Amino acid sequence: MAKEKGRKLIAQNKKARHDYLIIDTYEAGLVLTGTEVKSLRQGRASLVDGFVQLSDNEAWLHNVHVPEYSQGTWTNHSARRKRKLLLHRAEIDKLGSKSQETGHTIVPLALYFKDGRAKVEIALAKGKKEYDKRQTLREKQDRRETDRAISAARRKQRA
Repeated sequence: MAKEKGRKLIAQNKKARHDYLIIDTYEAGLVLTGTEVKSLRQGRASLVDGFVQLSDNEAWLHNVHVPEYSQGTWTNHSARRKRKLLLHRAEIDKLGSKSQETGHTIVPLALYFKDGRAKVEIALAKGKKEYDKRQTLREKQDRRETDRAISAARRKQRA
């Protein structure tokens, strides 16, 4: 059997990019059971309510929903159990010191397979206020309008 190559996206947390200002991102491995891996290979997971908590110099992923494997038996996992993250000690220490600051949290952004291994992209993030969210949407809308105007001008130029 050939070894898997590349990155296969399973789930993304688009809401996190809207609700938080992303400061720094990290890639972490996951400690999973067999039925969890099989369920993820079917492309089923949800990161919406997920967060990372540091305790006893270990990182734990909470509230990520990986549904039970349909062909699983009594060996099946619970859907919202906490899962251990595999990070280097220096990364855990850095995340721990930064997340202690007011308003900072650690959220999962994406869940994917990289060369056959399950990985999660986590981010150190700071919560946005409502006016920050409006400002971000306004900037995005302005960028879209300028791109449209530029492409329209180019079309007129060619014609």
